[in-house]
Amino acid sequence: MKDIYEVMNDLLCSREDFVLATILEKSGSAPREQGTKMIIKRDLSIEGTIGGGILEAMAIKMSADIFKNKRFVIREFTLSNEGASAIGAACGGSLKLLLEYINPDDEAMNFIYKKSFELKNKGDNFVFITRLDEKENYVTGIDKWICTETGFYGQENDMTQKILRKVRKNFKNIHFHNVREDDRLYLVEPVLNSESVYIMGAGHVSQKIAVVAKMLNFKTIVLDDREEFANRENFKTADEVKVIQSFEDISHCVKIDNRSYIIIVTRGHGYDKEVLAQVLKTDAKYIGMIGSKTKRDFVYKRLMDEGYTAEDLKRVHCPIGISIGAQTPEEIAVSITAEMIKVRRES
Repeated sequence: MKDIYEVMNDLLCSREDFVLATILEKSGSAPREQGTKMIIKRDLSIEGTIGGGILEAMAIKMSADIFKNKRFVIREFTLSNEGASAIGAACGGSLKLLLEYINPDDEAMNFIYKKSFELKNKGDNFVFITRLDEKENYVTGIDKWICTETGFYGQENDMTQKILRKVRKNFKNIHFHNVREDDRLYLVEPVLNSESVYIMGAGHVSQKIAVVAKMLNFKTIVLDDREEFANRENFKTADEVKVIQSFEDISHCVKIDNRSYIIIVTRGHGYDKEVLAQVLKTDAKYIGMIGSKTKRDFVYKRLMDEGYTAEDLKRVHCPIGISIGAQTPEEIAVSITAEMIKVRRES
């Protein structure tokens, strides 16, 4: 599944206009969070979701006018219990939705979204800033900026510098929010921890990998079928720790895309082959499996007997990690995460 920034980049490169829907605010049990985005194309098909059901139907209907007048609108929606039920929420809530026209002929717009895609593809953290003039209701590329920890993209002015100084003071902990300055609304959207690492197995090596991966700004998810191993006591820094029923079917509990890094370290290698067979069917950016060359060859032969090809298996880093003579769990963690960095920076 393509990331929303990749879809936007593809559309702009193809000179296709679209309407971008963004949830600005939410309260109650509205199903999606602030910052959630959905793309509405000219044919009214969509990419992504802002919650489904009535809400998306209304957004799509409104987009027809936006394509005509090429302006943005901000609308508040109150979901009754009945309406909330239609989109999978337990009870009613409310949200504020931004619908903006994205013009492929606006070179500044093309540049800023291309840059956001490049940064996200590299795994760099950044903050996307959009100026919304509610009197004009018109957004161009010069109303958008990108701020990284050390870089800035867009047309600089005194007001954006003021906002950037605030952003950089708390860069890694900043949240999606709106700022009102000079009678305009500025939308501040952090794109942080954009890459995820799934650690399949919760042993001693996994504990060290989780610590180092988090330091490198990966969203870190640990999975195991043993609660005594997969718990917060053992993985204090991980973003998520999941106890699963079985490694034989992980599709229901993970969402693997081309921003995902997979580390296969199941207990005693008992489920490594089963996990590898499943993740080879995804477009994961990195797949690494721990073990010797002998173990690797055995697993590969079994997979090829099942119909996997040599080309499929070229995607796998096994033995996992950069060769540094690692022996301890800490050294192995450094070796593996160094290889992940290499993949991140070379892609």
